[in-house]
Amino acid sequence: MSEKSVNNNEIFSIKTIIGPLLAVIVGMIMVILDSTAMNVALPGIVNDFKSDVSTMQWTLTGYTLAMSAVIPLAGWMSDRFGAKRIFLITIILFTLGSVLCSFAQTPEQLILYRVIQGLGGGMVAPIGMAIIFQLAPPDKIGAVMGTLGVPMLLAPALGPVLAGYLVEYVTWHWIFLINLPIGIIALLIGMKFLPKVERKTVPSLDYLGIILAPIAFAMLAYGVSEGGKSWSSTATLTGLVVGGVALILFIFVELRQKQPLLELRVFGSSDFSKGIVIAWISQIALFGVMIIVPLFLQTVRGYGALDTGLILLPQALASGIMMPIGGRLYDKLGARPLAITGLSIITVALFMLSQISMDTTIGFIIACLVMIGAGMGLSMMAINTHVLQSAPRHLVSRVTPLTTAAQQVMVSFAVAGMTGFLTSRITDHMTETANPIEASVAAYGDTFLLAAGIAIVGALLGTILNRPKQQPEDGPDDESKKANAAMMTGH
Repeated sequence: MSEKSVNNNEIFSIKTIIGPLLAVIVGMIMVILDSTAMNVALPGIVNDFKSDVSTMQWTLTGYTLAMSAVIPLAGWMSDRFGAKRIFLITIILFTLGSVLCSFAQTPEQLILYRVIQGLGGGMVAPIGMAIIFQLAPPDKIGAVMGTLGVPMLLAPALGPVLAGYLVEYVTWHWIFLINLPIGIIALLIGMKFLPKVERKTVPSLDYLGIILAPIAFAMLAYGVSEGGKSWSSTATLTGLVVGGVALILFIFVELRQKQPLLELRVFGSSDFSKGIVIAWISQIALFGVMIIVPLFLQTVRGYGALDTGLILLPQALASGIMMPIGGRLYDKLGARPLAITGLSIITVALFMLSQISMDTTIGFIIACLVMIGAGMGLSMMAINTHVLQSAPRHLVSRVTPLTTAAQQVMVSFAVAGMTGFLTSRITDHMTETANPIEASVAAYGDTFLLAAGIAIVGALLGTILNRPKQQPEDGPDDESKKANAAMMTGH
């Protein structure tokens, strides 16, 4: 009899969570699909607006910077106004931003509307995960969080293919417009099934941090972008100086705050600092390349957007296959061997890509992308888990906002820096040859070589990683840490 009641309780628990789980999954799929779709759509958008890559990359950089600005606010706003209300508002804001993007008439409009999208999209995953984590029965947390990992694996694989089809056979406007029905579905499911979570008393908001962080990161990204063209130009120096000063002020303010926007005290742990630096380096190498490869395939090799999406598909699949393997191996081996191996594989693949020419077969390019995906899946989950486990225990809950916001900042630096470097190398090579295609191929080779150099630094730094000191009392938080590590791997 008691066994039957336990079974009924398990069934009841899972049944009650299906609705909220669906609302969060639909919302997360929408955001991650959009993030990955832009990589493939960018060349077509550049042509349509008769603009250039260094201008239009701000549709990606502005979006990621906006996400990084709001991620740290997710917990505070959920407590202050209620998680359900804020989750629904973020879905509305992202959907509204998407519709505006589809009607953009100029590059400036598209960049502005992408910022609006980012302000909405940044909070969807952290708030959604927090809601589900609170609802999940203790003995089902692992399985439920595993289900939440599905959009993180599916969306990067489907995003480029879907975007490729829409760009090639419909119009790029539809990669944004398609979010309208998805957003409405997520909103309706959320309104019906998401539970009302009680508001909590919250500390006063760190307003100085909110102002200084976006200024620091946006200006530094601008400086890095312009630095790709000339490190001594007024624009570059202005961006780096203003951004640097704002960053120093931001660090000073955060360290003095009792309830800071980002918990920077966690850098007092050397294990944490080593892990986060390696994570940042690998993200710069990887995410920069994710923009460069579609550009090369479409602008140099002449592939259509759909073919480009299909060529990128094996990379996402390889990453999805290797991620759970990396997670299991981490428990046995720790982060060091996985970080070294994964980043070494990525380095070799990027070096191979740096040798590309017009005669390079598509099979060779796909093989390199599969290696990058496998290396990423093997190393990223391990590095992220290491970062969480090496944080001082009393700061663990504050680490995920820091790391996910920092990831978006690194992505914005990667996109700005790599596209700026690519543009400058094309200009340089044009002085050496009259053939613009040859100049472009050589410039892409240089950019892949730069990414390989960054990745090998990460692999070498991996040798200094130590296993975090085990804290026996951390048991109940293990699943939480795995969930957070999965979230950090993200988009």
